[in-house]
Amino acid sequence: MDQILPFISDIGFPIIVTLYLLHRIETKLDTLNETLVELPDRLQEGFQSQFRG
Repeated sequence: MDQILPFISDIGFPIIVTLYLLHRIETKLDTLNETLVELPDRLQEGFQSQFRG
């Protein structure tokens, strides 16, 4: 038991931090993906409005 607690505290904290950072990165990647999916449509709209006026 004396060996398990330091192991959990040494390994558990990095695991929690890693999971937290992965969650944050995942939400930012979702936002980036949505932006990249919309980009061609926005570029096309921009070019069309530029040539109309």
